[in-house]
Amino acid sequence: MTTPRDQRRVFGEVAEAYDDVRPGYPAEVLERITAYAGGVPSGVVESGAGTGKGTALLRTLERPLTCVEPDPAMAGVLARRFAGDDLVSVVVSRFEDWSPPPGGVELLASAQAWHWVDRTVRTRLAAAALAPGGVFAAFGHEFGFADDGLKAAMDVVYQRLAPEIADKPGLPASAQHPDSFHTSELRVSPLFTDVEQQLIVSVVPYETARYLTLLTTFSGHRMLPEQRRHRLHQALGELVDERGGVVEQKLTTALCLARRAG
Repeated sequence: MTTPRDQRRVFGEVAEAYDDVRPGYPAEVLERITAYAGGVPSGVVESGAGTGKGTALLRTLERPLTCVEPDPAMAGVLARRFAGDDLVSVVVSRFEDWSPPPGGVELLASAQAWHWVDRTVRTRLAAAALAPGGVFAAFGHEFGFADDGLKAAMDVVYQRLAPEIADKPGLPASAQHPDSFHTSELRVSPLFTDVEQQLIVSVVPYETARYLTLLTTFSGHRMLPEQRRHRLHQALGELVDERGGVVEQKLTTALCLARRAG
């Protein structure tokens, strides 16, 4: 009897590909965080650091940065990426199981990962990780298409070969809706104040092979049976080639900001 796969942990199966093809974050994200915080924080914790897409941005703060990542394979890539960097430390742990330093830190960040933290406790855990007045910043990409015609054609393929992810082709729910990082949870919590959500839009081109590799890093695609995933990706690849061999991904980067009350 096989053990059911945990959708939160399938990214480690393709950790190297994830690090290669997932887009990073524009410097403007960090500029907005520090403007909101009123300066550069003295210490930073990152929840769900993955292979370091958000870490690379946060590292430019030149402050001690603790990266909490539950998947050993993802954490391995992260540790190699920042090997020898005295400011970056990697902790292999779920955020739910991690113990914050006494007094908390000035910035808790999470890049494309906060939706994986247990929603019944995450707001309380975020507050516990922060010093009074400290800033919580969750950010991530909503993956869309610059070409509406290509999207419509792809939707037909998904409906035929993978209808269970047709409406959201492999993307987590947090990447699909305007309230990407559950700002409503923070707005109603007495633990946080000054809740904001901001959006940054950019376009990133992917040639066919690289786009198909990108799809293999989304959890919905990873959860498909291997043969069905192969057929789906083959059909999508043929479609992209027919239309010029490039997919322009329209990235809407959502940034949720909140301040710990007290």
